[in-house]
Amino acid sequence: MEKIIISTNGNNEIIDITPKVKEIVEKSNLEEGICLISCPGSTCGITTMEYEEGLIEDLKKTLDKIAPVSSDYLHCQKWGDCNGYAHIRSAIIPPFLAVPIENGSLALGTWQQVVFIDFDNRPRKREIYVTLIKSISSKKNND
Repeated sequence: MEKIIISTNGNNEIIDITPKVKEIVEKSNLEEGICLISCPGSTCGITTMEYEEGLIEDLKKTLDKIAPVSSDYLHCQKWGDCNGYAHIRSAIIPPFLAVPIENGSLALGTWQQVVFIDFDNRPRKREIYVTLIKSISSKKNND
């Protein structure tokens, strides 16, 4: 397992972590398996998207419609941190992602990048864990 440490501004900041994840996979010399990318936290998400300015803004606007910052969340009433929307967004876009590894590389589409999204309402230091799992070849039984 490897760790990526990033500092974020919060507030729906979307960060392309593809180069760092690719570097870890390439250094491992793993030919086939699964790359599990995860962040311990309930106010962040990891997903794939085409990382370009228009789509980044579209995603932010969509998340604001689904779980608006300004809603009156019970979580905020109970804890006073007013980040209930961030927890809801993290439940929709979870803080983990599995990507296949094929021929020693992440099996991503041409326009597909792995992104980290910090939904929280404040800057954070985040630890992202990258765990590589080797495929086990299945052998047919001649029974």
